[in-house]
Amino acid sequence: MQEKYVSPFSERYSSDKMQYLFSADFKFGTWRKLWIALAEAEKELGIAISDAQIAEMKANIDNIDYDFAREKEKEVRHDVMAHVLTYGKACPNAKPIIHLGATSCFVGDNTDIIIMKEALLLIRSELITLIKKVRDFANEHKGLATLGYTHFQAAQPTTVGKRATLWLQDLVIDLETLDFELSRLKLLGCKGTTGTAASFLELFDGDGKKVKQLDKLIANKMGFDKTLDVSGQTYTRKIDANVLHVLAGIAESATKFSNDIRLLSHDKEVEEPFETNQIGSSAMAYKRNPMRSERIASLARLVIVGSLNPQITASAQWLERTLDDSANKRISTSEAFLAVDAILALYTNIIGGLTVFPKIIEKNLNRELPFMATENILMYCVKTKGADRQVLHEAIRQHSVAAAKVVKEQGGENDLLDRILADKQFGLSKQELDKILDVKAFTGRAEEQVDEYLKNVVDPILNKNKNCILNAAEIKY
Repeated sequence: MQEKYVSPFSERYSSDKMQYLFSADFKFGTWRKLWIALAEAEKELGIAISDAQIAEMKANIDNIDYDFAREKEKEVRHDVMAHVLTYGKACPNAKPIIHLGATSCFVGDNTDIIIMKEALLLIRSELITLIKKVRDFANEHKGLATLGYTHFQAAQPTTVGKRATLWLQDLVIDLETLDFELSRLKLLGCKGTTGTAASFLELFDGDGKKVKQLDKLIANKMGFDKTLDVSGQTYTRKIDANVLHVLAGIAESATKFSNDIRLLSHDKEVEEPFETNQIGSSAMAYKRNPMRSERIASLARLVIVGSLNPQITASAQWLERTLDDSANKRISTSEAFLAVDAILALYTNIIGGLTVFPKIIEKNLNRELPFMATENILMYCVKTKGADRQVLHEAIRQHSVAAAKVVKEQGGENDLLDRILADKQFGLSKQELDKILDVKAFTGRAEEQVDEYLKNVVDPILNKNKNCILNAAEIKY
């Protein structure tokens, strides 16, 4: 028997927690909770619905006959009505009042908002957990000098911990963006077929106050303070676009990190976790490829490109609603969340087990430091020895060209400092030169910047959210 296609997110990448939020059980269970909230609220506002009917609905929340629902959907070509009939089969006494006055989007759209809220909360906890891991890495290596790069060309030294604060700052910005979108997420409520609530106004004999109360009661029962002030049949699809913008931002930050790790792995300065029996290459047994960082970049590309989907959908909605959003958002929203869930697990795993090689870092730094030190050497000799700045500048130029030729054409070591030390025009002793070359003189305020950023920005966030920190995420493959 051939196996059917199964999403890689289910088998390889995403966590069980995130998969559950986009599962049929969570979706259709939430539909039923919404139907119960609707019935309860209508009863509280005077509609003839009995306690027995509501009790029956509550007793059958998890009693979902999926086979029956699938058969009914094939018959009626309507997923919501198929599940209304399925729920009615399980609740014969409550069947007449299930979905009373509502349109399909009452369960569909409200559930989508609820799922996105729960998924954002899970992403938030995963993001806080990652921030803690990067924070600890930055603090541990805050004083470890390393070669800095601009344009991936050797530049002024920084520290490994300072570089990590750049990753950290991106994640903090992502958290701020996530919290903003989470804070303004509202339920659709019960707005009716075109958003006018006409069916509910009819149900309550023209009593507009009760219609507004119904909206508020349902929101409160589902854990929301507010519903949208206005809508068509659906909530505005800009909400989906805004939420996926948050996810794309996290993907951007993770890709920047993963690219940095891949570049530094090439220079053998760091190495991502590599397990005892892990194989780096089927052909080249010696290889230890940064495959987890590569997977981050791969999944992040899907999220970033996919974030355009809800933007286009939001722009293409006709009047009070069209259905060209439905199939698209079933895929684009769920897969964006599943991918970011996987990305954050990978990022946390890498930074938590990243091996740093100080000797290689020092070797690479020392290879370039002589060129960077020339300005300091020039200033020292002018200030303390009364040397002619222009004469020494020309001497340094000539020595630098010669040293670079040895490195590039002969594959030799950088002997610029030996040349300067031997040149009597500089009049430098080895002790003086070593003092000028103290690496701390080249990293500026990098270490202090790490301390200040952690103390002033990151630690307050972590202290406020210490209950959100999760255990280490498992990487399946």
